[in-house]
Amino acid sequence: MEWWIPIIGFLGGMVAGVMNTLAGFGSIITLSILMELMGLPANVANGTNRLNTVFAGITATATFIKNDKLDIFRGRWYLIFTSLGAFIGVYLALIVSNEQFKIIFKFLIVVLFLILLLNPKKLLKEYAGEYNLRLYILIPVFLLIGIYGGFIQMGMGVFFIVAIALLGRYNLVEGNALKAFIVLAYSIIALVIFWWNGLVDIKAGIAITVGQMLGAWLTARFASKYKNANIWAYRVLLIIVIFVILYYFGIFALLAKLF
Repeated sequence: MEWWIPIIGFLGGMVAGVMNTLAGFGSIITLSILMELMGLPANVANGTNRLNTVFAGITATATFIKNDKLDIFRGRWYLIFTSLGAFIGVYLALIVSNEQFKIIFKFLIVVLFLILLLNPKKLLKEYAGEYNLRLYILIPVFLLIGIYGGFIQMGMGVFFIVAIALLGRYNLVEGNALKAFIVLAYSIIALVIFWWNGLVDIKAGIAITVGQMLGAWLTARFASKYKNANIWAYRVLLIIVIFVILYYFGIFALLAKLF
């Protein structure tokens, strides 16, 4: 690996950390950097990306536990079925080819871009009190969310939060706490599985992880001082995702040939 490649990973990780803290969807950035700028095969990029997911999960989960916002017993069924789905998703990620993964990735970006435009979080309300979601609804919904998270992780948090708020009647803080813990739980195992199969590049992963943690820390510390910081981050994220879509669908290459 060239000396400048980890620097790109670090800087890209910082951008992803800022986006994750303010608007989410940072994995779109990190996966694109790992595959296209750092030159990793798609399956290695997918496995390597789990390293920063684990460290981000540790930080978030510890914070929620410290502030007494995590109720694991109440969320036990969500944990069980999301994790079961995640293991299926990891298995699927291991058996698809690099080219297949890239095809899936670029079409998922379009789907996530549409979700970004809709911004479903703004439709959520704050709920109080416990609500017992029927297992015949909980199992398929969170199993599917887990499969998606285990397969690629990108944007999984948004799907989980929307589902747990609308179906489980969680408020956003407790929903985020449970999401952080569940993602951490299955991501540790996913990382081990990817590592065991030789699909984790530790140097690239550390560069991305350190950059992302620094970006998240700086954003959490300073963003509250700037009015509408999250709105501007949302707009920047939309622009970044548009550029990624144009790149993966060959629009830039086509324009280069024309001009």
